[in-house]
Amino acid sequence: MPIYNKLVRDRIPEIIENTGKKFTTRILDNKEYIKELKTKSFEELYEYIHAENDKDAVEELADLLEIIHALAECHGANIEQVEQVRQEKAEKRGGFKDKIYLIEVEDE
Repeated sequence: MPIYNKLVRDRIPEIIENTGKKFTTRILDNKEYIKELKTKSFEELYEYIHAENDKDAVEELADLLEIIHALAECHGANIEQVEQVRQEKAEKRGGFKDKIYLIEVEDE
C-alpha cells in the first residue's frame, strides 16, 4: 500500500472510497495544517514552474490560489482582505506588468 503522508483536498477520501480501496487519514491540528499548506504550496509551485503549456500552468495556478485561500483563513483573513493588501502594495510599489528587471543600483 503506497504511503503518501501529505495534505489532500477535502473530497479525496470520498473519491478513494468510491473506488472501493481502503485508506487511512487523520485530521491535522492548526499548526500542522499551516505547515502542510506551506509544504503543499511548494509542491504546487514546483508543478507550475515545470508546466509545459498554458493549460497546465493555469491549472497549477488554480491549485496555488486554493492554498492561498486556505492560508488566508488560517491567518484570520479572507481572500478579499488579501486582495486589498495586494492592491495597496501595487499602488505604493507597482505590480509586475511592466516586466522591469533590475540589474544594479549605484552604492553610495
